[in-house]
Amino acid sequence: MAVAGQAARPASFRDDHAVKHASSAALDELDGLLKDLRGVDGLEERKRGLFYRGSRAFLHFHEDPTGFYADVRLDGAEFERMRVSTKAERKRLLSRVRATIR
Repeated sequence: MAVAGQAARPASFRDDHAVKHASSAALDELDGLLKDLRGVDGLEERKRGLFYRGSRAFLHFHEDPTGFYADVRLDGAEFERMRVSTKAERKRLLSRVRATIR
């Protein structure tokens, strides 16, 4: 199953299975990452786990049986899906977010 809006998304965004937005329990598991993201100047958390950069959605989270994912606008145009299930994956996301915001 493809992600909604697939026709308007680049191939890198498409997935061969649907993922749902992260539940409260999933966000509990990502709490350390959320705290780190809250400390990044230029990001505003408008709803738990939903970050904006200015007036535009910048980052949000999904979950499915294969793990946790972040959709983030690193290039400024389209969302890119990154896996954030492990500490290393979370560290990579945080590093890329900080580099993008600079």
